[in-house]
Amino acid sequence: MQLSTTRPLGWRLVRIGIWLVVLLAAGILLSLFTGVAPLQIRSVLEQWILGEKSKELLIFQTIRFPRAVLGAVVGANLAVAGALMQAVTRNPLASPQVFGVNAGAALAVVLAIMSLPDIGKSNLVYFAFAGAILGGFTVFAFAASSGMTNLKIALVGMAVHLLLTSITKGAIIFNEQISDVMYWMSGSISGAAWTDVRMILPWSIGGMLLALGLSGPLSVFRLGEEVAIGLGQNIKVVRFLTCLSIVILGGSSVSVAGSIGFVGLMIPHIVRKLVGTDYRVVVPVSAWCGAVLVTFSDVLARLISYPFESPVGIVTALLGTPFFLYLASKKGKEMV
Repeated sequence: MQLSTTRPLGWRLVRIGIWLVVLLAAGILLSLFTGVAPLQIRSVLEQWILGEKSKELLIFQTIRFPRAVLGAVVGANLAVAGALMQAVTRNPLASPQVFGVNAGAALAVVLAIMSLPDIGKSNLVYFAFAGAILGGFTVFAFAASSGMTNLKIALVGMAVHLLLTSITKGAIIFNEQISDVMYWMSGSISGAAWTDVRMILPWSIGGMLLALGLSGPLSVFRLGEEVAIGLGQNIKVVRFLTCLSIVILGGSSVSVAGSIGFVGLMIPHIVRKLVGTDYRVVVPVSAWCGAVLVTFSDVLARLISYPFESPVGIVTALLGTPFFLYLASKKGKEMV
């Protein structure tokens, strides 16, 4: 009897896993060979195997390849951060963008570039962490006044996000030396290099391992604080470690790719529809789905105004805004 109830879910997960592998492989392949400079798969592979040097191979190795890898990593980070945030707050509209995490990180990075022009790119991640903490703390501080509800958190979060984003854009406009940061602010990985991948990868691995370690407690936490306490969980520790993982994943992503919105909002809902609410499954599947979404969005961003490129954040916003409005209307009664 036990086999008959668990086997269908197991086979379903296998099928979903196979589809995700195929989709991510297809997205990365499209990312590697889509752009203004035409690349031929056979020619690039032959040159790579034979160790030949050419402009075509140089573009592949130093521009397209790191961009594809960075897009997948950033997408995974943002999706998992959103899943963790929705679990710990039990708010269906929670995401790094809605809760001011992305905007706070972006503001801190821009201020660091303005005040410390010689700062190394690898050091920006620490400012992004500080800004992410500031953004999230500000949202919860205002939402906690006169009683906290899910709807109030979402409204305050969007207000703080818009405020911090406006301050950031104002600082950029009045400082001509960093005017090119405006493109990055919209969420872009067009200038990706292997240095960006090496910088974000250790933080991503650490944040992901922490998220996986918290997946079991978070599955219980979503049932309510009373249930979690009754089962012997230390909810303060769970909250703290979850917030730490969110800051690591969200802050490191913003430091290299800017503010790419709505990934952390959409993906967890889609994943829970596919695999259920067990976060031991939701977390890894969210990571994979987030990687797929950002990879394909980046490919689409190159084609929207070809031969010019658009920020990938524009594509995710076009997809995410209707999704946000749908969730707000569907879950509105539950959030009051």
